[in-house]
Amino acid sequence: MPTNRHTTSLATRLFLSATAWVVLILLITGIVLSSVYKRSVERAFDRRLNFYLRTLIAEAAQPEDPGDKNDKDKSADRSVQSLGEPLFELPLSGWYWRMARVDGDKPEVRASRSLWDATLPKLEDMGIELDQSGVRLAYVTGPDDQHLRMVERPVDLGTEGKYLASVAGDATEIDDETWAFNTYLAATFAALTVGLLLTTIFQVRFGLAPLKRISNSLAAIRSGDAERLEGEFPEEIAPLARETNALLDANRAIVERSRTHVGNLAHAIKTPLSVIVNEAGTHGLDPFAMKILEQADIMRDQVAHHLERARIAARAQTIGTVTEVKPVIEALGRTMEKIHRDRDILIDVEAAPGAKFRGERQDLEEMTGNLVDNACKWAAQKVFIEVLLELTPGGPLDPTLRIIVDDDGPGLSPAERVQVAGRGQRLDETKPGSGLGLSIVTDLAALYGGSLKLGAAPIGGLRAELVLPGV
Repeated sequence: MPTNRHTTSLATRLFLSATAWVVLILLITGIVLSSVYKRSVERAFDRRLNFYLRTLIAEAAQPEDPGDKNDKDKSADRSVQSLGEPLFELPLSGWYWRMARVDGDKPEVRASRSLWDATLPKLEDMGIELDQSGVRLAYVTGPDDQHLRMVERPVDLGTEGKYLASVAGDATEIDDETWAFNTYLAATFAALTVGLLLTTIFQVRFGLAPLKRISNSLAAIRSGDAERLEGEFPEEIAPLARETNALLDANRAIVERSRTHVGNLAHAIKTPLSVIVNEAGTHGLDPFAMKILEQADIMRDQVAHHLERARIAARAQTIGTVTEVKPVIEALGRTMEKIHRDRDILIDVEAAPGAKFRGERQDLEEMTGNLVDNACKWAAQKVFIEVLLELTPGGPLDPTLRIIVDDDGPGLSPAERVQVAGRGQRLDETKPGSGLGLSIVTDLAALYGGSLKLGAAPIGGLRAELVLPGV
């Protein structure tokens, strides 16, 4: 049974296309969501940095109170150092602030204890421009190669001078938050992808089931197991099934009309020819009568040949005609052994089980019968018949049937093989026959899209290889 490789190919293409779109859409969605979430985390982190920056500037801008100066200095220094975040007091914690005076002759720098002996880079020196809110924001590399998110703002404190205030925070918090979100997102999208792919498989499998049924039904018609597409089909597929059945019916009607016309033509021509032959036969050995009889026989052979070709051509176009090869070859071998039993010809048959010919039985019998009969006439003792079924590059829908007939006779030279293929050509007039056998086989094989090849047989004589469409 031929496989439905075209339907399978369509299902595969649909599945791969759907899979590609699903993966692409989910990938783009994941990238967008990850980017949006990272920006959200960055904005929250930046708001935190700006809060610390405003607190730092506000603490630095407080005027000094002469009363209780020592206690105030201690309290203010502690408040500025921590900014409400203990990490600013922990050495190299990743959270730092810095106030640097940018005017005057003597530089003045105040920094968080967490900086220890290190310093922070200046975003101004890195070419970062002020944004609309008057600050600079960027990722920088801090002490101990730490990955930091830093905010910087120039401040004018009037009589106190001009300062550059900077606050930096550990950016690994952003990375960790983003990584955790991406992990959950990837797991969620992986589960979603599996679910969508299973849904796609279900849709493709059951959505294309009617097409698969049509493919199997057409294969059954080709192999001769069915004559029409049977069963109920969905509304979208039903017109295709109806048109296919109509095409099959029209094909059978054309073939039947062709057979009827061929039969009528044969009857119409054979009757006048029989009259001519009978009339000429009444004149005995008259030369003119003998010439008419000779030409009438030629006409009869030609008419029979061309009518047979027309009949075979009509049958060759019939869909679903299949013949089991092995029984035909074995029956033919037994028959030929009886016909040539006076010469003790041994006919050995080796046929592949299940080999079928895509055509009618009587045509297969006529082609192989001519080849086997010709082999028996020339064989010394043995004729070997082999039947092979081979897959062609077209795939499993188009197998090739090979019927090989070998004899152990004298064989033919390459020139003689070309000569005997011609109509009416005989190399030895002592052998019975009209010389039409191989020509008829060639013509019939061509009508089925096949061929006949002549060569040298391994057992010493002639090899005739008949190539036909198989199943």
